[in-house]
Amino acid sequence: MSGETTFVPGPETEAEYRRALGCFGTGVTVVTHMTENGPIAMTANSFASVSLDPPLVLWCAAYRSRRHALFAQARHYAIHVMRDDQLHLARHFARKGHDFSVADWTTNAEGQPVLSDSLASFECVRDAVHPAGDHSIIVGHVLRCTVHPGSGLLFKRGQYGGFSDL
Repeated sequence: MSGETTFVPGPETEAEYRRALGCFGTGVTVVTHMTENGPIAMTANSFASVSLDPPLVLWCAAYRSRRHALFAQARHYAIHVMRDDQLHLARHFARKGHDFSVADWTTNAEGQPVLSDSLASFECVRDAVHPAGDHSIIVGHVLRCTVHPGSGLLFKRGQYGGFSDL
C-alpha cells in the first residue's frame, strides 16, 4: 500500500503512534462526580462495555490530569455519551472540569451530577481501578442507565463529527 509506514511505538515515535490510534473512531463521553467542593467533570473517549452480567463499563483517566485522583478515588460517578450537538459540553469539560454553569444537570440518588439530555448516561459505583501505563482503568458497576433519542458525537483523527443515519 502506498504511504504505508511501520514503526515500533516509543518516545521517539509518540506522534506517529497517536496518529495511528486516531484512526479508530470513538464516541465522546463526559464523566461527572460530586466532590466535597462541588461537581467536577472530565471528557473522555476511552469508554467501553466490559460485561452484561454483571453490568460493567470502563473508562480511562490520564495520570497527568489534575482531576485524575478525584475520579480514581470516586465511589460513585456518571458517564454520559454525548449527542452530536453537545460538542460544546465535551470541549468545555475537557478544559474546565469544575465549571458546570454551561450544563443542565441534576443530582441522582447517590448525590452525583447527571447531565440532562445526553445520548446515554450510566450511573455507576466503582468496581475496580487498575493502573495501566500512563492511565488508570476505572471499572464501574452500572446502577442505572438512561437513553435518549439522537445521534452520538464521534472523535477520529483529531476531529469531531457525527454519524449519518443509514
